Amino acid sequence: MDGSLHFPVATAPAPGEVIPIAPGVLWLRMKLPFALNHINLWLLDDGPTWTAVDTGFALPETKAAWQQIFAAELGGRPIGRVIVTHYHPDHIGMAGWLTEHWQAKLWTTEKEWLHAIMMSRDGNEDGARLRRDFAHGAGLDDEAATSFAERQGNYRRGVPSVPPAYHRIGEGTAIAIGGREWRVIIGEGHAPEHACLYCAETGVLIAGDQILPRISPNISVQAHEPDGDPLARYLASLDKLRRVLPAETFVLPSHNLPFHGAHTRIDELAAHHHARCGDVVAACARPHSAAELMPVLFKRALDRHQIGFALGEALAHAHYLIGQGELDRATGADGVNRFLRKAA
Repeated sequence: MDGSLHFPVATAPAPGEVIPIAPGVLWLRMKLPFALNHINLWLLDDGPTWTAVDTGFALPETKAAWQQIFAAELGGRPIGRVIVTHYHPDHIGMAGWLTEHWQAKLWTTEKEWLHAIMMSRDGNEDGARLRRDFAHGAGLDDEAATSFAERQGNYRRGVPSVPPAYHRIGEGTAIAIGGREWRVIIGEGHAPEHACLYCAETGVLIAGDQILPRISPNISVQAHEPDGDPLARYLASLDKLRRVLPAETFVLPSHNLPFHGAHTRIDELAAHHHARCGDVVAACARPHSAAELMPVLFKRALDRHQIGFALGEALAHAHYLIGQGELDRATGADGVNRFLRKAA
């Protein structure tokens, strides 16, 4: 994939440094403690202040990188507003610290703020039991289910605090930043109400995780919505983005490099998921649990962190295919849900 995309800049900024990447937009990059080891963040010139878009995972290195930027890159102007695209820890993790440090408001969508609040308070045994039962139902054994429950319940590791109040944005919200209008386009599937920001004047989309150039964003069924169909919502969001964005929109993604070619990449992502669905249907000629579908979808070895994403992704594809009338689901005497191709 991505053979026809155009990447105008080949080298990313080091943590604590910035690169001008589009009119009025500075590109930052921060470290992540995962196999996907970085996140791109953005500073938008807003006249007397700056608007930050996404904040990074709460690590000492992230705080140090931000402080270096405060000292060297802001030209003596404060950060006046923090926009968060969605609730995942690498995006909202430092929002509490940043908004407090600058006495700035958090701007985000209602569902993302509520999910962040919910996840930051989910540290009790009821939540752990819910996640273990979910993992058992998906086919993980006791040890793997316990590991899944622990990792999925560790949200506050990357998000030590969530701002207690926020300014709500949503589909079509127009945000004036530095004399330009940025309009919110909502994506679903990867997160419940993911805010992308599009500036028609400059042809730039701050895409968050909704459109990534070299990997597909994780599309997962979650323990708190065990019958969800996030892949249907993600594919519908791709269709919407293709309709409203010009083909050669300059996409600023949260991971990998900025690129031109929004329509090309949207088409690649949709084709990728449809191909995966074909693999799942073929495998389900005999019953498969979500755990048994993971190696069908992921050929490489997965670490403990990735297994949680892979399990949710396997369920997302299976649930989508149930909705499309191609698979049935049955719960065995062992409590495990298994998926089987419908008879022709």
